[in-house]
Amino acid sequence: MTKTPLLSRFPRTRLIEGTTPIQRLDRLESVLGARAKGITIWAKRDDLMGLGGGGNKLRKLEFLVGQAAAEGCDTLVAIGGVQSNFARLAAAACARSGLACELVLAKMVPRDTAIYQENGNVLLDRLFGARLHVLKRGDDAGVFASRRASELAASGRKPFVATLGGSTPVGCLGYVDCAFEIAMQSAELGTEFDHIVIPNGSGGMHAGLAAGMVVAGREPSRVLAHTVLSPVDACLPATVDKVNSVLQLMSRKEQVGPVDLRISGTQLGGGYGIPTQEMVEAVRLLGSTEGLLVDPVYGGKAFAGMLSDFDSGAIRSGSNVLFLMTGGSPGLYAYADVLNDD
Repeated sequence: MTKTPLLSRFPRTRLIEGTTPIQRLDRLESVLGARAKGITIWAKRDDLMGLGGGGNKLRKLEFLVGQAAAEGCDTLVAIGGVQSNFARLAAAACARSGLACELVLAKMVPRDTAIYQENGNVLLDRLFGARLHVLKRGDDAGVFASRRASELAASGRKPFVATLGGSTPVGCLGYVDCAFEIAMQSAELGTEFDHIVIPNGSGGMHAGLAAGMVVAGREPSRVLAHTVLSPVDACLPATVDKVNSVLQLMSRKEQVGPVDLRISGTQLGGGYGIPTQEMVEAVRLLGSTEGLLVDPVYGGKAFAGMLSDFDSGAIRSGSNVLFLMTGGSPGLYAYADVLNDD
């Protein structure tokens, strides 16, 4: 199967240079020893994209910025949390594309330290030239963004609003593309991945991968997600709806139901952006064995979930597992107080 005919009809602004590599984590396997149970562990390095510090949101932004350009928009209004990776990469994508960028940042995490409010992604947002609107706790980011878009339009600008995480059906196309990319790389490596482990926040990455699996004739249940934003009973139906919306956008007749997706809530902890001891240990383990960085909000919790699934048997011995490195390392600096606490 070739991916180009399926996605070529959608406007796209190229922000990523080529495919991101897949590498085996041999050192991690060795250190885990018996705990790994003969499981081979691989990483899909979506953290290695060059623009803006890299990360999975660039795949979504290729299609979102493409849509904005096709509609003649000159300003992108993006919604995220204070330490949003999506907001940071939206700012970088706008800098590359010549769009003005306004970020609507909601206080989604109960962390008010100066290091959280000013460092990490927030620092980079400003370096990339974005205008920041940091809301008060409890303010509705969607309402604010809509009002701001109206103000911009009244002043003669043409704004495009990118919702939380960029997880619209159009944004999800970026991970349909990634599903095809993984299938191609799997064939080249001669390794069939039994599981693809990811975090599920706003659900767009999961929805795109699952839709891509369906289109490619593979089981969407191969994607093993760990929710980091909402409980499973809310996350699962929302992700199912997103998968089906993406399939509909692509003019496909297939549909999925809750039984077709796998989402675990074991790593959510106290909620979105709230650290867990398991996350801290996972971040340190990957850093100290492979020299690789996972962020504390998404990748760190998903990696901890993968290790827990080794222990529980949810991932069977002898499996081939692909951990999707989503990037977001600037967020580590906003959690330095947690990660330095021994």
